[in-house]
Amino acid sequence: MNITRETIDALNAVVKIDITKADYSENVEKILTNYRKTANIPGFRKGQVPMSLVKKQYGKSVLADEVNKTLQEALGKYLNDEKLDVLGSPLPVAQDDLDWESEDFSFAFEIGLSPEFEIKLKAKKALTKYTITADKKMIDDQVINIQKQYGKLVSKTVVGVEDEVTGVFFNDAEGIEATATISLDKLKGKSNLNAFVGANVDDVLTLKTKGLFKDSQDLMTYLKVDRDTSNTLDIQVTFTISEVNTRELADLDQELFDKLFGAGVVNSATELRAKITEDAEKQFVQQADQKFLNDVTEYLVENTKFDLPIKFLQKWLQTAGETELNEQQAKEEFEKSEKSMRYQLIESKLIIDNNLQVNFEDLKAYTSEMIKAQMAQYGQMNPTEKEIDDIVARVLSNQDEVKRISEQLTSQKLLDFYKENVNFKDKKLTYEAFVKEVYGK
Repeated sequence: MNITRETIDALNAVVKIDITKADYSENVEKILTNYRKTANIPGFRKGQVPMSLVKKQYGKSVLADEVNKTLQEALGKYLNDEKLDVLGSPLPVAQDDLDWESEDFSFAFEIGLSPEFEIKLKAKKALTKYTITADKKMIDDQVINIQKQYGKLVSKTVVGVEDEVTGVFFNDAEGIEATATISLDKLKGKSNLNAFVGANVDDVLTLKTKGLFKDSQDLMTYLKVDRDTSNTLDIQVTFTISEVNTRELADLDQELFDKLFGAGVVNSATELRAKITEDAEKQFVQQADQKFLNDVTEYLVENTKFDLPIKFLQKWLQTAGETELNEQQAKEEFEKSEKSMRYQLIESKLIIDNNLQVNFEDLKAYTSEMIKAQMAQYGQMNPTEKEIDDIVARVLSNQDEVKRISEQLTSQKLLDFYKENVNFKDKKLTYEAFVKEVYGK
């Protein structure tokens, strides 16, 4: 066997593999001998079929299989031995004149090579890393929500602004008949609110579905229609009131604190507000970190310049998926995925150059901490080491979970690396201001 590489340019090459009879003949003979032992051919006893007949019937297919197997093993070993960092998969060069009657064969494969490039982490203009705080209004609202959730329902006959109303939405033509309990703060606009306020039990209200709720998802939930229907529904419905309740707020006492957080964890309204603030800002850290990670990713893709073997990759995309693509489709697919490809190359280089690889011990430790946090949420504050180890073993026996957790841990390692090495400025603001600044809402 002889393998050579022809360099086309810095990003493209052709690997040529010459296979001789000596490379495959022994395996072919073994397979045909086994075929002879088991072949059922009319006129011959099992195991007594002439080898010439076996070769005539199976020879070409066995030869093709063994040559292909030898070829793939040789190509894989060559790429590994030569430490070639290839993109996509090698593409066989088509041969219209391949002669399977010959004893020696030559094959060629196009390969796309990963580019060499430098990564500059220090941006001229510092990126923004947000710290999101919980403001007084948010904490006040959360305290009220807790008091409502754990408060007592008191029945009424007349609807007030703060009440919950139970009734039946109905429209015969559209097949709508759905019982729902709604709080009036979910209604959109004064006209809808005024239709409810002052109404009595057994009153029948006529409402328009379009613009009925602040959140369009509520229309799907309360009228029990599918998403597509809820997005376009513009009809009149009746709502027959069957029940009106107001929530008497729960007292901020030790019984409520213990019910929320466990005995003795919170002992006053001040401590409750501090705990709500702490829990909210932990969640905000995740959002702020994700925004920072996205911004660094965008910066690296935009400012790390390198060429790709575009024609090769477009050609590879034609046959890489489950459905074969034509040239135009492959070109469009490449354009959609180019940014992702570029970041994957950048990320891979960062991980290798800075020893950010995830090993099994990392996975075990990360999974263990994740499980402890989950158990703590359900009041299991002191699990034994054996309990944790057993759960970790079960989780990491699932390959899908291993992949998911590995991706999470890799993101965390990259995030920590970026925080230490990327040029950024801190900006502290409330959650409401963060949403408005980042998402324009």
